[in-house]
Order: sequence, then structure tokens, then C-alpha cells
Amino acid sequence: MFDDDELLPLSGLQHLVFCERQWALIHIEQIWSENRLTAEGRELHDRAHEPGCDSRPGIRIARGLRLRSLRLGLAGQADVVEFRAAPFGARLPGEDGFWQPLPVEYKRGRPKSDRSDEVQLCAQAICLEEMFEAAISAGALFYGSPRRRHQVDFSASLRAQTESLAARMHELYRIRTTPRVSYSRQCDRCSLLASCIPKTLRDARAVERYLAHAIPEEFQ
Repeated sequence: MFDDDELLPLSGLQHLVFCERQWALIHIEQIWSENRLTAEGRELHDRAHEPGCDSRPGIRIARGLRLRSLRLGLAGQADVVEFRAAPFGARLPGEDGFWQPLPVEYKRGRPKSDRSDEVQLCAQAICLEEMFEAAISAGALFYGSPRRRHQVDFSASLRAQTESLAARMHELYRIRTTPRVSYSRQCDRCSLLASCIPKTLRDARAVERYLAHAIPEEFQ
């Protein structure tokens, strides 16, 4: 179990899935830069995170709900959590009966090729389970294109991956070391490309290896 002052941003899990070096540049070195994709995503989340609650028959909708898991050491904020009337589940202040939480995360664009969105949503569900003492089997991702919900089942494998990534994030934060660069085509989509300079640093390491082999040991 973690203490409150040891909690790391839940949103960092997405950065970690994309690239451990990107995560370290943002969360250890405090480097951040926006491109068009991150700006559009931030605007979407700013709108979704406007705190508030709506009520409809059999459903309560909370926006901008603060989340926390002392077990995983994570804290964050949900876009939307829908609480639906159920025969068992969570208790809500001022409400009768039981309510089943359903986290909903809003994303620009289309579903990603990796599981970063699913991991982030699963981490939100684990926080909600801990906070409300209720089991959550599924959540939803709403993508701007196409404009429809995509159900995410919180399988044992997804939960295990999420918990493993949370542990890895705490390990990296503890050692405070930025992983070495490893260039791939996805680097060209990263908003931190100019700060990371993966091609330059990759080539620099190649030069170092060449010199190490080319120069006789007695002259090194």
C-alpha cells in the first residue's frame, strides 16, 4: 500500500505504454510540449473534466470525479463515471439502493493499435473498485471518430497488465533515471520529438561504439 504523498498520476500509464522514455521526460524531467494531437486531446478532456452531476431515472452521471488507489499508488480524474441502479454494488451519498459504476473515457480520433487507452480505463476502474467497494467488469471508451462507444471488458490479463505497468512506473520514478533512446517510427508522432531527439542520440551512440572499436585500447 502507498501513502497519499507517494501517488503518481494515473494518466502517466498511457505515456508509459507509448514509450518509457516519453514517460520519464514528462514525469521525471518535467518536459512537456504540445502538438496538434495533444492540444485537441487536452481540449476534449478539459470539457469532459468539468465537475458536475446529472441525474436521470436509474442513472447518476458524475463528471471530473477524483480517483485514487492506494494499492496501485495512483491518483487521477475520470472523464465520466456513470452509476446505474443495480441489485448490488456501490452506495452513493444521499441515494437509496445500490449503484453499479461504469467509467467512460473520451478520446479524440480512432482506437489505438496499442492498449494504452484500455489500460488507463482499467486503472480508473480499479480506483473506483477500491473507493466504492464494488466490482466493475467493464467500462467504455468514446472515440471522436467514429462517434460511438467501445466497450472494454476488464479481463484478468488487462488487469494484470495494468498492475504491472503501475509497478513499473513506481520503479522508474524511484530510480529517477530516464531510459536510453530507442528510435522507432512512432517517435515521429510524439510531441516531445524535438526534446528527445531520438535519431540524433541514436546516431551519437553509434559513433561512440565505432570509436570504441576503432581506437586502440592504449589510446582510450
